Amino acid sequence: VFNAETAELLSHHQVEIKQEFPREGWVEQDPKEILNSVYECVERTCEKMKELNIDIANIRAIGVTNQRETTVVWDKTTGEPLYNAIVWLDLRTQSTVERLLKRIPGKNKTFSKFKTGLPLSTYFSAVKLRWLLDNVEEIRRAVEDRRAMFGTIDSWLIWVCICGKNGGVHCTDVTNASRTMLFNIHSLEWDPDLCKFFDIPMEILPNVRSSSEIYGLMKICPSWESGALTGVPISGCLGDQHAALVGQMCFQDGQAKNTYGTGCFLLCNTGQKSVFSEHGLITTIAYKMGKDKPAFYALEGSVAIAGAVVRWLRDNLGIAKTAQEVEKLAAEVGTSYGCYFVPAFSGLYAPYWEPSARGIICGLTQFTNKNHIAFAALEAVCFQTREILDAMNKDCGIPLSQLQVDGGMTNNKILMQLQSDILCIPVVKPSMPETTALGAAMAAGAAEGVGVWSLNPGDLTAVTCERFEPQINPEESEYRYARWKKAVMKSMGWESSEGPSNGKPK
Repeated sequence: VFNAETAELLSHHQVEIKQEFPREGWVEQDPKEILNSVYECVERTCEKMKELNIDIANIRAIGVTNQRETTVVWDKTTGEPLYNAIVWLDLRTQSTVERLLKRIPGKNKTFSKFKTGLPLSTYFSAVKLRWLLDNVEEIRRAVEDRRAMFGTIDSWLIWVCICGKNGGVHCTDVTNASRTMLFNIHSLEWDPDLCKFFDIPMEILPNVRSSSEIYGLMKICPSWESGALTGVPISGCLGDQHAALVGQMCFQDGQAKNTYGTGCFLLCNTGQKSVFSEHGLITTIAYKMGKDKPAFYALEGSVAIAGAVVRWLRDNLGIAKTAQEVEKLAAEVGTSYGCYFVPAFSGLYAPYWEPSARGIICGLTQFTNKNHIAFAALEAVCFQTREILDAMNKDCGIPLSQLQVDGGMTNNKILMQLQSDILCIPVVKPSMPETTALGAAMAAGAAEGVGVWSLNPGDLTAVTCERFEPQINPEESEYRYARWKKAVMKSMGWESSEGPSNGKPK
């Protein structure tokens, strides 16, 4: 919860959502668990506000932000999800992608680039939805009976929170729609030809709205006593990376931010014109702040694994009990001692779009220990960001003079210093890291009919920041980066889709 005049964070609560890995390369979440985590966060935050003597009747609008591309199909008559949500970095659709590629002349992955801004990849929602239609009998039947609804997580939450099966609003915003591979980013409508190509019935798709307008009013959740925010308009909706761009106040052409979460996402505002990358980046809608307002576009570089590599060191290798401990291990050595880690657990996204890559750690010697591996993992996040920044500088023609950063991992000071060293430019971090939530709040507060948040540049509050300046010489930075690139080449071509991980669900 934010103060609409000062953008100050007043109260918050968070719950970690369980990721399920039913098979190698599969990543799922329970849509009902996601929903319950939202209800729990609402209730707990409102309780904290009461403790601070802030009247929750002052909450004027609700914004929604979500991990994009994650795909869910539910039954509009029962309100129940028909399968777990397939998470954005899930790889089960590799064989679906290859089958679709065979239908494209020259197997051109960028065949829809000028309509959607996206390459054909396991990453985007259309192929996840295609897989669900091909493999889950219950979903196929629901589509035939006209009971099925498809959405990204924002659609699922908004539908349930505004009456659900008793008249829920089935909608999404332009930023989330632009990540499905079914949406024309110029006409701002679902594309009939792409729906035909993926064989997806258009009637299951949500209505596409702007990122800032009243979609409906929050209803009471029966499982919670207070129903604290009942009747408050839900009036902001942005995919998480777009919300962070707004929260970082990147409203001008050429402003960019990098978010360090599960993955890493660098977005650069290109204004009201869509710029198509020659260097492996994708074109996406940045935001559309009202029904009658223009759409703004961005270039984006997406890295699948960032914070997830720290989670992997903690949960899979057990070399640390907490994320903070990984930072401590890295700090103790201050070097990877020639060890390089390419965390291509879900293939490589930008700028390679190489699903066959897999994670490798190379340059190991008898001297290497867990501290060096922890350092190499943090360095990997920074090298991946450097690759994207290089591509963005080439596409935009004007190199960034500094990088604005946000997200949970930015609390790691070693990581931020490393990032500055590897980019050879300053890294600037706002003192309030929850910029994704802030962006969603700004969109909600600025909506017509709410009007409590001004987005005029002159009215926006300057944010206090921490700066990290480069501390190593550029030659050393270039040498380490060149070695990293060598390691990336070795990670490629590892997996083929014929492997055992592409079966149907049990």
